[in-house]
Amino acid sequence: MADISVTPASVLASSTALTAAGIAGATILAGQTLYIDTANSNVLKLADSNSTALIATVAGIALHGASSGQPIKYVYDDPTFTPGATLVVGQTYAQSSTAGGIAPIADLVTGDYPSVLFVAKSATTAVLKIVRGGTVKP
Repeated sequence: MADISVTPASVLASSTALTAAGIAGATILAGQTLYIDTANSNVLKLADSNSTALIATVAGIALHGASSGQPIKYVYDDPTFTPGATLVVGQTYAQSSTAGGIAPIADLVTGDYPSVLFVAKSATTAVLKIVRGGTVKP
């Protein structure tokens, strides 16, 4: 499989979502995964599973777009998250090896740092609960 195709205008957190905010350290679109760059003033940048442990540590998913230096809000826990893509019910999704991307967990390969993002509960919504693996997949 490949990364899910996110329509940024369709990304939506529910009224019970847990969110946070920060400053973008890159150009970000709604629906992209983010990490906190602790080596660069804690700005938010695009996460990537096949990079370093820091870059693979997903903080959340962007709720809107921003350019570098602008404020950005992200969601990190949501029982009814709308990721803006068509999902397979029951499928577990994870940080992909594409910066900011989301893919089915089965797409992870040796050398990736796994971070589970959500499980689809319908074709359009998911239970978002980020679980960071922290170690490289053998």
